[in-house]
Amino acid sequence: MNLKNIKQKEFFPGYKGKLVHGEKITWAFWDVEAGAEVPEHAHHHEQIMHVVNGEFEFTLNGLKKIYYDGDVVVIPSNQPHSGKAITKCLLMDVFSPVREEYK
Repeated sequence: MNLKNIKQKEFFPGYKGKLVHGEKITWAFWDVEAGAEVPEHAHHHEQIMHVVNGEFEFTLNGLKKIYYDGDVVVIPSNQPHSGKAITKCLLMDVFSPVREEYK
């Protein structure tokens, strides 16, 4: 499998992703437009976010911080979080268990 061969889909306004699903995890590769936002939400999945490139404002449990190239954030299950791309961003997320709604 090669990412070039996975069709990109817009899951949220300004968030285009390519997703790979394993038996117990989902790996998401996001291409995010500057200014695009994901509103506050929570889910039962554990999540790890990696900022590959760009500046991304992320709020976890009410604590807002800007993350840059190489930063990693661990998001525990059921914790409220939201995000906004300050610049165009490339992000990676890993979710466990699988995000069935992203299939």
